[in-house]
Amino acid sequence: MASDEPILELRGVAKRFAAGLDALAGIDLDVRPGEFLSLLGPSGCGKSTLLRIVAGLTAPSAGECRLATDRAPGRIGFVFQDPTLMPWSTVTANVLLPFRIARQRGVEIRRKALDAIRAVGLAGFEDAYPHQLSGGMRMRVSIARALVTDPELLLLDEPFAALDEITRLQLNDDLLSLWGRHRPTILFVTHSVFESVYLSTRVAVMSARPGRIVADLAVDLEQPRERSTRMSPAYGAMCERVSAALATAMAA
Repeated sequence: MASDEPILELRGVAKRFAAGLDALAGIDLDVRPGEFLSLLGPSGCGKSTLLRIVAGLTAPSAGECRLATDRAPGRIGFVFQDPTLMPWSTVTANVLLPFRIARQRGVEIRRKALDAIRAVGLAGFEDAYPHQLSGGMRMRVSIARALVTDPELLLLDEPFAALDEITRLQLNDDLLSLWGRHRPTILFVTHSVFESVYLSTRVAVMSARPGRIVADLAVDLEQPRERSTRMSPAYGAMCERVSAALATAMAA
């Protein structure tokens, strides 16, 4: 159960780039521990920029981004759209990267890496290299690397967008399983109404640039979610509701 105290508070967050482009304007959002919140909106509406502000990778031009956790290595995990693996390193070495950056090593650290690899379904591929893996397997490595430090906040920037539909559906289920076991707070960027409804406890719909939150919808589908969830009337009705909110946002 999520706490009443937000892990993330955004107040009036705006972002203007040096060229004068307004990416975000007046973002107000609270995210509570244990929530799975999807940011849904059209291309170019600032979803990825907002994730980078939360991660501390870029600063807002106005407003505040307050985190109940610090941005020390390991407290926030970030999964990019591209797996961003080191091609010269094995799966295990890639997953160990956060510990290497923090100059931590030892038997217990390696055990955590191997546990994370097993958790994403890659047991037996510990010594494989990225070029030997499929796109979906490379993304699993990226997710394992983000989870290995047991982060409080996990940020995912359209991690499944480039994958085929079968792989994407499987990774949706795997991500939900990992979230159910570890319960990090998740901020997930997607263009897909169907994906956002299936995965999330909440969907925040953003307008076209400059991005604003124009709808904040609770997803009250039963947990845990299963493949059959996608065939249920409740899922279909929620998808219609989110689609309508997105259509309104794009017309604004």
